[in-house]
Amino acid sequence: MDTKSNTNIPLRQPAEWDKHSAVWSAWPSAADLWLEDLEPARAEVAALFKAIADGGKGEALKIVANGDEAVASARATLKGVNAQIIPGMFGDIWFRDIAPIFVKGPAGLQASCFKFNGWGGKYVLEGDDQVAAFVAQQAGTPALINDWVLEGGSIDVDGLGTALTTRQCLLNENRNPSLSQVDIEARLKTGLGIEHLIWLGDGLANDHTDGHIDNIARFVAPGVVVCMEPFGADDPNKDALLAIIADLKAARDVNGKKLEVMTVPSPGRMENEDGDVMPVSSMNFYIGNTAVVVPLYGAKSDDAAVAAIAKLFPGRRTVGLPANSVITGGGSFHCITQQQPA
Repeated sequence: MDTKSNTNIPLRQPAEWDKHSAVWSAWPSAADLWLEDLEPARAEVAALFKAIADGGKGEALKIVANGDEAVASARATLKGVNAQIIPGMFGDIWFRDIAPIFVKGPAGLQASCFKFNGWGGKYVLEGDDQVAAFVAQQAGTPALINDWVLEGGSIDVDGLGTALTTRQCLLNENRNPSLSQVDIEARLKTGLGIEHLIWLGDGLANDHTDGHIDNIARFVAPGVVVCMEPFGADDPNKDALLAIIADLKAARDVNGKKLEVMTVPSPGRMENEDGDVMPVSSMNFYIGNTAVVVPLYGAKSDDAAVAAIAKLFPGRRTVGLPANSVITGGGSFHCITQQQPA
């Protein structure tokens, strides 16, 4: 497979499967947000962190905790794990979207920092818009300031200049109403080294991120993407998932090569206690140095999804872990992690 890329681009966001020196995340800290799910969410997040650390074989953990109680809880729970607990302020734990996106270039590693407006003004929490600068400073990495709104979960890259995204999110008027599609493509090239953008349509039903790509399609190798196929006759995302498969099969990468499209079963229809469809996704996995951690929701397709994802990463162990409490906050494992390339 030809994976030649344009070496004239000064910056490049590495692929997630490239080696990491660390992963940045946060400890569930706000009792008024998590309510009765606070401790269960902490248990699920701790299991994720331990899987990523992999007994010292995985990357280092940089965990930000907000407030004395949260710092003490994180230190006690993660004792013996390769984790640095960093006191810091944030609204909630979704570091994929509020932390910087690390890029590499001639000057070395930089932290590409974007504006954050609470997913289009839906969840504006104190401190979230300061996390990118804070993480860049804590990492000792020069900050590259981008004066427009972008969340890390809205793009997924192959590390060679191609990225996936959705029109529902990046072209949404609640993010950057003055920017056209051409404007956004130009800014992604400047800020992240993205040369070719593959635009998909809509994301999952009831996803408050307005269709983040890390819930519907992911690169897993150069030229190879994975997405979900509908599961069950009542899958609420059937039409959107079928459209995604068709669009990906018709897409080409930066080198003009057709993509290899793999599929795994979606979790199907899952509702919360109020009967609302939840935006659960098998795609919200995190690719660590030694482990791929897949969120589980108690769906009938959980085992099949983990097995299918495991085949995509033969050099890593694939771990399925419960995320039922984390998803009550609106996201899952990929949403709370942001890798720092080695």
